[in-house]
Amino acid sequence: MEAADRELRETYEEPKGLPAFVEEAFGNPTVAAHASKYLLEAIESMGTRTVVEEGEEKRRYRFFDDPHNDGEHAILGNTEVLNAFVDDLRSIAAQRGKAEKIIWFDGPTATGKSELKRCLVNGLREFSKTDAGRRYTVEWNVASASDSRGLGYGDDRAAADEENWFASPVQANPLSVFPEPVREDVLARLNERTDDHIDVKVDSSLDPFSREAYDYLEEQYRRAGEDDLFSAITDPSHLRVKNYVVDVGRGIGVLHSEDAGPPKERLVGSWMRGMLQELDSRGRKNPQAFSYDGVLSQGNGLLTIVEDAAQHADLLQKLLNVPDEQTVKLDKGIGMDVDTQLVIISNPDLEAQLNQHADAGGADPLKALKRRLDRRRFKYLTNLSLEAELVRRELTDETDVWRADSYDELEERIRESLTIQVRSEDDDGVSRRELAPHAVEAAALYGVVTRLDGEDVPAGLDLVDKAELFDRGYLLDGDDRLDKDDFEFDDDADDGEQGIPVTYTRDVVADLLNEGSERAHADYPVEEVVMPRDVLDAMAERLTGAPVFSTAERTEYENRLVPVKNHVFQRQQEDVLDAMMADKRVDEETVEEYVEHVYAWATDETIENDRGERVGPDALKMKVFETDHLGRFSPESYGTDHAPSPAVEEFRRNKVITALNRHAWENRDEGFEVGDIEPKEIPIIRTVLANYDWDDVRRVFEDFDPTQWSDPPADTETAAVKAETIANLVELYGYSEASAELTSQHVMSQVSYKWD
Repeated sequence: MEAADRELRETYEEPKGLPAFVEEAFGNPTVAAHASKYLLEAIESMGTRTVVEEGEEKRRYRFFDDPHNDGEHAILGNTEVLNAFVDDLRSIAAQRGKAEKIIWFDGPTATGKSELKRCLVNGLREFSKTDAGRRYTVEWNVASASDSRGLGYGDDRAAADEENWFASPVQANPLSVFPEPVREDVLARLNERTDDHIDVKVDSSLDPFSREAYDYLEEQYRRAGEDDLFSAITDPSHLRVKNYVVDVGRGIGVLHSEDAGPPKERLVGSWMRGMLQELDSRGRKNPQAFSYDGVLSQGNGLLTIVEDAAQHADLLQKLLNVPDEQTVKLDKGIGMDVDTQLVIISNPDLEAQLNQHADAGGADPLKALKRRLDRRRFKYLTNLSLEAELVRRELTDETDVWRADSYDELEERIRESLTIQVRSEDDDGVSRRELAPHAVEAAALYGVVTRLDGEDVPAGLDLVDKAELFDRGYLLDGDDRLDKDDFEFDDDADDGEQGIPVTYTRDVVADLLNEGSERAHADYPVEEVVMPRDVLDAMAERLTGAPVFSTAERTEYENRLVPVKNHVFQRQQEDVLDAMMADKRVDEETVEEYVEHVYAWATDETIENDRGERVGPDALKMKVFETDHLGRFSPESYGTDHAPSPAVEEFRRNKVITALNRHAWENRDEGFEVGDIEPKEIPIIRTVLANYDWDDVRRVFEDFDPTQWSDPPADTETAAVKAETIANLVELYGYSEASAELTSQHVMSQVSYKWD
């Protein structure tokens, strides 16, 4: 209860007079900002972060991560599209063009368009609760005037004073109360006192409801002979400025696909005919008898969203002049100024409707509408990490947005296992179904690979390589690092335009979890395991029965399965190898010592030993590291006193020293010292720290036999290695015993047939 009270105290303020509001606006112009400027400032208020999408670093506005709701409706990916949207807002707010544009977001299903709507609503709501983002409107009380005619419905004029206050039904900006010349002067002085590059603009006059109250008060005080009419009209007993929390219906208008009615009703609302008989309308319709529940009325002051716009194609033409003229009519006699940012959201079917008369050329009746639409296209995700994050969101209640200081951290999130509790239909028990490590990765990678354009894949690479380049920005080819910039990709490629949507992936994986895996291990009947290959096989097999895909698409997607399977197997194999060799791994201190000795060898410098003496590099230490840990050379590659052969010298200079020099150059402003370098900065060292191969296993475990892995004889080296491997997979790599058993069996079945 205390927390709820505190939340409301921090959210709402007591009403204030018009002079107090003007004074606040001079201190914080955002409180008086026009719609596009306020929306822009709400987005910018949460700052930015750096992301990698399509292999390139980009700046992303945190607003679209839905931070106030722990990422529940975060928009994953499409950062360039969102940044273009913010740029549009900046141009519109500054009146540098695009003011007549209606921003149009379109794209295939399950690309984040619905999340955009929710993210905008959540973000604006939370920003309006902050001191910096307070949003205000006006409310009126005419019952306190000398003639108690009142604005209340009916004749109940004896109501308590608070009941006689009526807020502007369309969130009128308090500055719109001032006569236009005075308002312009106030704004000019306000904008002079701020450093903001975008001025506050308030071009709207009072809304019809507020105008009715204003005119009535003006008439009463004019009859009474009042000299200071404006002061009397805006006296705190008649006019108050009240803050409100932005939400759907209050500053945000959302027209849903199922909303119906005539265009006028959907746009601004409808007349309440019964009320026209009760109100003294002086021979005309009274704005008090109007229901301001149309999308423009609700969104006045901030944002208007037309959701699933193809269902409201007839309405879009009625919106043509709203951005231009910033006004609509309740009827022929009563108009209303509108200050709102128009956004429409649609699937590709709207484009088909807009192009139905395209062959008519200049006679196309929809040409004017198409000219005003500023299209921003959402695409399917083409980043493995983002797709893996999205798949996990779809299957669980996880909403946190993945952030990592390095791709290694992100990679850990991608490969993680996922355990879900499933209630069985034939009993009351709850069983645990596990998506083994790399299962989510497999599903996400397959989805991404189906979305990539295969026409611009460079020679020697495949679609999985392209997916990796798009996700991390580079590939590791042996000792070499290949950056995305080293390859030429077509800027006009159809990446993300079509492919397997995440909803299909989610449904397939959910079915597997509910059905259980046929490959569940007999020793683990409760903890059933869904393996990566189960997921990939099911995704490919069920393409045929999915009506969302054409025959050509099914064939194409099936053909892209094999490289994904190969990649996932490689990842599983790396886990098993690392687990087998975990106790044999070289420690970083040994690696750092080797790097230091090689650097001294190449530069003819000395090294300080444990006794504080300066000595030359140790040839034996370098030889042992290169033969035992790197496995690059045999003892025959060294001469007397362990002198390196030309091949060893070339290796040291090209693979180690070159990487050191590159790192020194990149950190030249920070005072580079060889001792400061992270060993993983050197590709060949990163390889030895992270990866082993089967030759290493054969060298270390001479009696190991992978054909015996399923049931190794007792007291054999194979049995000991298996026990240690399973334990390490569980302890170090997040496997369960069941998934460790199944994964290692799968890897060994592929290795054993070629072991000899």
